[in-house]
Amino acid sequence: MSDFFIIDENKKVENNTNIFSKSLKSDKTFMERINNFLLSMQKIKTKEKVIFYRLLSTMTNAWMSLVKSMWVLESQEKNPVLKKILWNFCKNLKTWKNLSECMESYDSSFWEAEVWIIKSWEKTGWLNHVLKDLADQIEKVESISWKIKWAMVYPGFILLIVLWVIWVMMTLVVPKLLDIFGDKTNLPVSTKILMSISDIFVNYWFFAVFFVLVFGVFLHMWKKTPDWKYVFENFLLNIPVFGGINRKLVLSKFSRVFSWLLSSWVSVVESLNITAESVWNEVYKQRILLLSSDVQRWIKIWESLDWDHLFPEMMIQMIQVWEQTAKLDLTIIKVAEFYDEEVDNTIRILNKLLEPFIIVFLAVVVWFIAFAIMQPIMNLADTISK
Repeated sequence: MSDFFIIDENKKVENNTNIFSKSLKSDKTFMERINNFLLSMQKIKTKEKVIFYRLLSTMTNAWMSLVKSMWVLESQEKNPVLKKILWNFCKNLKTWKNLSECMESYDSSFWEAEVWIIKSWEKTGWLNHVLKDLADQIEKVESISWKIKWAMVYPGFILLIVLWVIWVMMTLVVPKLLDIFGDKTNLPVSTKILMSISDIFVNYWFFAVFFVLVFGVFLHMWKKTPDWKYVFENFLLNIPVFGGINRKLVLSKFSRVFSWLLSSWVSVVESLNITAESVWNEVYKQRILLLSSDVQRWIKIWESLDWDHLFPEMMIQMIQVWEQTAKLDLTIIKVAEFYDEEVDNTIRILNKLLEPFIIVFLAVVVWFIAFAIMQPIMNLADTISK
């Protein structure tokens, strides 16, 4: 009975494989080719990639082959972009390609660091051990990135609402209220200032549009210069409050990716080169590439980073201690966790401070408008009473 069950299961797997093989050989219509081209131009979301790694880890831990695991994931996937990628993975794995080789064809969806980590573990034959850890690390990096984006988007959105309220008041409300004053020569200074600001909003708005267009053209031309990205991202690193958050975010990402690669037995020089492409900041990228060249000349990491303002002294001291004990990957991941917590705390405090600050700013604007309108009325009442 058990032999019959095994034979029956083998037939099912064989039938599934035959179905998949026939689908690979089937001719594609013109519309299917266009659809495949459009799908190839898109990339998968980080959340979908994390789920893919977790499911693949579960299946390979259950001793399912990589081809069969990929076929199962492809058959149940709903997202057409990821489904197409998994379909191509199945096709390439059947031709004895490694998973890392399949991922290299989709560099917009899979980071170079991920490819190298998987490539290293494929050599040991323990790929299933790294997939779950890789999913956890990617999730942490993405979580921190989303927090910093939200920390910048939220106050920007509130500021846009405040500017819209000011524009409505200056163009629609204030002019009608100021029309009640006949002789405008004897008005108080605050009222004259409000009239001037309202006049700019009503009669000279096209200057603001012109300025925005000129600024947009300037940015477009500046982007074509070789140094624009370095200058712009260096400016982002030095903005008050947000510059500090950006630095901590870059240091966290650098530490985490560098630690992954070192723990996966990738060489220090290669790990630094890959990490430089992963930090997404041109200033740190150039510095890490310089660090990589120093390491090639047998200069220790802490010696190369010593007195560098881009890397804090605490981090350099920790690298110095643990570099001597050959446990650098353990130290770097601790640094990443420390900066993750620092970014969390800073964003939490920033969100708490921004809301009352914006409310106070809007209250001051409304108070000034009300005072500028009511002051001549109160002066007139005083004159009548006298």
